Amino acid sequence: MNGATALAFVVASLFAVGDWLAKARSRRALEYLCKPATLVGLIVAAGALDPATDAHTRRAWFVAALICSLIGDVLLMLPSDLFVPGLAAFLVGHLCYLVGFWTHGPSARALLIATAVVVVLVAPLGRRILTSIARAGQPGELRVAVAAYMAVISAMLATATATGNVLAAAGALLFVASDSMIAWDRFVYRFAWAPVAIMVTYHVGQAGLVASLLR
Repeated sequence: MNGATALAFVVASLFAVGDWLAKARSRRALEYLCKPATLVGLIVAAGALDPATDAHTRRAWFVAALICSLIGDVLLMLPSDLFVPGLAAFLVGHLCYLVGFWTHGPSARALLIATAVVVVLVAPLGRRILTSIARAGQPGELRVAVAAYMAVISAMLATATATGNVLAAAGALLFVASDSMIAWDRFVYRFAWAPVAIMVTYHVGQAGLVASLLR
């Protein structure tokens, strides 16, 4: 890891901790600074690192995914309810991650096994979330959007796991955990520690995906 990449990771980490504190203490002004700055730091880290020999094209797609995530972060932290546009930005981001993994894709056998494991883990959770949305009388379009999002992020997790890249698999899993907590807190049951837990798993997951470019 070169010096510029290490510095960008350190800066991103400092802003991430600032965002976690902002969430814990409900400091909106601090969140407005630290939340987008964390992603900017990770974008710089991804652009500055020396990727593995087969990861140059993957790096370009990952940077695109991080930019989409930055857009989604901004949309979701604003006072107005921009959940669906934010969801759309992250959906595109996950598609970018997915395409990035397929620039040097896994074997069919590894993907089949990983997909089976992910379905077993995610399907019950997804069913509960979609059922809660329906019971709350939410528009059918929202259920379709959330279902599509879960399908894409599950495909991203399965593909990341199937590549055999431990950092990629861990990063993707933490990203799924973060998004699952968002959906659970919003549609099923609110829990007090959700804001901090969501951001910790999200930031660490994104950092893991960026770091996976080194392997």
